[in-house]
Amino acid sequence: MNNNLENVANKRDSKSKTWIIYILVFLGSLDALYLTWTKLFSVDTLCLGAGKCDVVNASSYSTIAGVPIAALGLAMYLVIGGITLLERFAPHLRELSRLAVFGVSLFGCVYSMWLTYVEIIIIEEICIWCVGSAIIISAIFFTSILRLRYLE
Repeated sequence: MNNNLENVANKRDSKSKTWIIYILVFLGSLDALYLTWTKLFSVDTLCLGAGKCDVVNASSYSTIAGVPIAALGLAMYLVIGGITLLERFAPHLRELSRLAVFGVSLFGCVYSMWLTYVEIIIIEEICIWCVGSAIIISAIFFTSILRLRYLE
């Protein structure tokens, strides 16, 4: 009896963590889409009085081979969302999909830490949208660790 209750609680907890991933992917995608749009169309970034987003977004660190970092971030969020959604329709891939989300979010988290270092130390300006994205991908990473506990 106790084992059955534990299984039900673990499944419910796992589902709530999956929804947390969906919400974070949505927020991260909006953030990255906004930054991509401002970069591609040379629109002033609304920095909400914190930092100088335009300086960061115009720096040489804001692109890789001409592709805005924010567009790569958007792709990352969409991949994480797609992998998480795949788990729902292909339950036999649950373990693989959770490991994939862990791996992609780990890479995104480490890369975001490096970009935050570049903002603070090299550019000496902060972009609140970039920091927001770093927080979101870090939250996805830590949530993905918790989701690994509930593999069946």
